[in-house]
Amino acid sequence: MDKKLSLAALAALGQETRLDVFRLLVKAGHEGVPAGEIADRLGAVQNTVSTHLKVLTQAGLIRPERHGRVVRYVADMTGFRDLLAYLMEDCCNGAPELCRPVIEAVTCRC
Repeated sequence: MDKKLSLAALAALGQETRLDVFRLLVKAGHEGVPAGEIADRLGAVQNTVSTHLKVLTQAGLIRPERHGRVVRYVADMTGFRDLLAYLMEDCCNGAPELCRPVIEAVTCRC
């Protein structure tokens, strides 16, 4: 991941509703959630949620998946991993043991 895409991802997550959407999709896992259901769960207007979904998609943090006539959104864990890797690229000035707790905290146990 380059600096420009990292900035886009961080900016996308820097907005409250988009952060809520991303966390909801992370929790939902590979099954994802349709846009209308995301709006319902967050108590948000569907048009507004659609705009937020577009920003998160362009930032490489989520992706739409078509299932028949339904489009479900899923967290793009590869994009999120790439963001974390970029942020931690030169972690701890050569002392990787200092980063271990961070890595363990974000490691999926599923």
